[in-house]
Amino acid sequence: MQLNLTTALIGLAVLVLAGIALQGLWWSRRVGRGAGVTVVEEPPAERIEPSLGSVGAGPTEIDLPPPAAAARADGRPTAVRRAIRLDPLIDAIATISVEAPVAGEAVLPHVPGSNRAGTKPFYIEGLNSESGEWESIVAAARYGEFQAGVQMANRNGPLNEIEFSEFVQKVEAFAQAIGATTDAPDMLESVSRGRELDAFASEHDAQLVALLRANSVAWSVGYLQQCAQRHGFVPGVVPGRLVLPASEEGAPPVLVLSFDGQAALAEDPGQAAVRELALGLDVAQTEEGAEPFQAWHGAARALADDLDAAIIDDQGQPITLHAFSAIHGELTRLYESLAAQELPAGSPSARRLFS
Repeated sequence: MQLNLTTALIGLAVLVLAGIALQGLWWSRRVGRGAGVTVVEEPPAERIEPSLGSVGAGPTEIDLPPPAAAARADGRPTAVRRAIRLDPLIDAIATISVEAPVAGEAVLPHVPGSNRAGTKPFYIEGLNSESGEWESIVAAARYGEFQAGVQMANRNGPLNEIEFSEFVQKVEAFAQAIGATTDAPDMLESVSRGRELDAFASEHDAQLVALLRANSVAWSVGYLQQCAQRHGFVPGVVPGRLVLPASEEGAPPVLVLSFDGQAALAEDPGQAAVRELALGLDVAQTEEGAEPFQAWHGAARALADDLDAAIIDDQGQPITLHAFSAIHGELTRLYESLAAQELPAGSPSARRLFS
């Protein structure tokens, strides 16, 4: 009886420690919606292409193989999207109709100078009369139709009535300037959809963070950078950050390695001391096929070995192999849930929503 009781207590202690480690590492939460929330994500300047992701930036255009041309009832080819920007899943879209094709050079001066409606990205694109594709407006093309969209949710929260009104005002001013008519979406419906989208995003927005803490002597910034670069990290634009670039051109970095920015700005990087690093993975920004979890886990262990560091969570508890395995299981379920909602991690729309 005594032996069984002792065994049970040991098992319970192991479960409690594992739970503490998991709590410090894995969470789905609303990001950027309240004071004191840390966003483990590279700012726009850190990304290989600034048009992707964060506040003030727009989505990346992706070239896809041209599908077979379809025909409309009137015999004209249907519009084929290859460079996708607006997405009805996350954008409230207004159509802007013109009586005859308009030259892009005549339209560009009237495109709003700001691509924001409050805290939400706002875009206008045109239907190229020659190619039949929706695209960003360029001077050397003619457009038979336009559409404008405002993102219904991002990490700043859902689209609200004031932001929607600002969007409509910009669309109407643009349409009036080019002699077009508009058909705007319903405000109440768009705001409601924004709240639903925000609720979904809040439940599926996860970042993984592992802390590396020196076991003995502190590291100089120069030594730290040398070790990180051996594992594929490159300096970021923001002081105190190194990033592991994605293999996909224009994609956000897979991992972000952060340390004290003041140490990074020291005149002599060989003398500035650092005792702790944060290794972060912004889950929604990288597709599952790129194995970002394995990159995160592998980098944590490799850096810990090179730097003689302990891998801990934000509660100071060591992260065990069992904890890493449990997090991987949770991450797999998250990927499945995002894909089921047509927002797979790493897709342009997911990157926009979780930015």
